Amino acid sequence: MSCCTPERGAESGGVVLAVPTVPTKRMVRLSGGEFLMGTDDGVGHAADGEGPARVVTVSPFAIEPTTVTNSQFATFVKATGYVSDAERFGFSFVYAGFLDGSDRSPAVDRTPWWRAVSGAFWKQPEGPGSTISARQSHPVVHVSWADAQAYCAWSGTRLPTEAEWEFAARGGLVGARYPWGDELMPRGRHECNIWQGVFPEVDTGADGFAGTAPVRSFRPNGFGLFCVAGNVWEWCSDWFSADFHVAGPRVDPVGPSFGASRVMRGGSYMCHESYCDRYRVAARSSATPDSSTGNIGFRVAAGLSV
Repeated sequence: MSCCTPERGAESGGVVLAVPTVPTKRMVRLSGGEFLMGTDDGVGHAADGEGPARVVTVSPFAIEPTTVTNSQFATFVKATGYVSDAERFGFSFVYAGFLDGSDRSPAVDRTPWWRAVSGAFWKQPEGPGSTISARQSHPVVHVSWADAQAYCAWSGTRLPTEAEWEFAARGGLVGARYPWGDELMPRGRHECNIWQGVFPEVDTGADGFAGTAPVRSFRPNGFGLFCVAGNVWEWCSDWFSADFHVAGPRVDPVGPSFGASRVMRGGSYMCHESYCDRYRVAARSSATPDSSTGNIGFRVAAGLSV
């Protein structure tokens, strides 16, 4: 289990769908090339496999500047009748602070601030009675890796590889801790949506948000990508391994060929330096492919002809 997101762990997640990918007009087109992936700065989580820092090459690709929004996911569901994993399972994980005092949803072992809420899914993010009507431009959440794959198959896109995600998130900066540099709050300014206050009791919302923020909140990075730190975790296509990359491929790496969980990147509004500082650009996490929570979303990518 990740410290940041609880897991279901009930299904294997299948294989990556081999669908044609077509860049949309909104996508940022990146020429690829060499970059320094990972970190050796010693501030991260060694067990996650953040290091070693290594030179990796990625081919040209395109990526959305934002995560998929509630509005976009609703269009997909309307067109296809898709039923999400959270709906099939009948529950998803919600931060307890978003629930009223009468809620009796079971807490998750070791991370009791997460509750398994019956009826919670992307359209009812806090369970029955909640709505996304005022959150159309917020990232869709409560989506599993399998749900993200289904959206990609419908839209003619794909999930980014972990290497592509980090290349894009760095925005051209070499070895920086965050997408904007090495200081979390340069000149005292908030640059991302993460936990402010005392975790897990009080999120003051000092950065402007307690919970998800609209996908274009805060300044974009050097490549024009928004919210690649904080807000919501983002699924990548790779199976997770803490050590595969140590001696693994350095050109267009895609991770191991099998595994138990899929890579997530970027951190979320639930991250706090006292507990989980995985909003750093080299930080990694993972969850089983059928897992869904109120702080996991995704953005899509596509290949480019050379």
